[in-house]
Amino acid sequence: MNRIMLTLALLATTVAGFAQTDRINPYPKTITVNGSAEMEVIPDEIYVQVDLKEYQNKNQPKVTIDKIRQDFLANTKALGIPDSAITIAAYDGYNGNPWLRKKNKKTELLASITYQVKLKSSHQMDDLVNVLDDDATQNFAITGTSYSKLTELRKKLKIEAVRAAKEKAQYLAAAIDEQLGAAVTITEPQEYNPPVMYMRANASFKAAGSDDTAAAIDFRKVKYRFEVSVVFALR
Repeated sequence: MNRIMLTLALLATTVAGFAQTDRINPYPKTITVNGSAEMEVIPDEIYVQVDLKEYQNKNQPKVTIDKIRQDFLANTKALGIPDSAITIAAYDGYNGNPWLRKKNKKTELLASITYQVKLKSSHQMDDLVNVLDDDATQNFAITGTSYSKLTELRKKLKIEAVRAAKEKAQYLAAAIDEQLGAAVTITEPQEYNPPVMYMRANASFKAAGSDDTAAAIDFRKVKYRFEVSVVFALR
């Protein structure tokens, strides 16, 4: 009986010893630092929305939506804008709706179409504005911007943020006579992208018969910033 009790006691002591070993912190001394990286780029993907509508000048036949569409697509092609960069965002063909004609007390309503166009620069956008039909154009608006090499930029900045964190940890550890060990954890960087700002002096289109053009639009650079938190072991 005593021998059995002794064996159980030894077994319990061994198990407790293993449990204590498992609870030992392999990194008793660590340092946590933040690193960041940022870069400014000029947007090279500009999305604009163009609203076109049928119109009829005094004593003139109505300019149909088909004619307006043909002219618009011909002009964009002449500017070197590919068909793949142009999509239809909305289309309203009112002419065949008798309820709308009755409601508005008109024998015929005017059809409209909305295009979304992806451009490469503000200069290309200015060129597009200059060839728009002023009578047909109801609205011209910037709906969004982007950077074509954003995936590569994100990767580059994340790597630079981690390297900046390591450099900071090294000189902070040296200040207390410690050496930097392995990285224990790396927290995924957070991205901070402020909205793209642009300046436009005049939003009006050319008046009929006038040579005045819409004012140029200048885009400010977009700043992409990443911050990372890294925990390093000290030795």
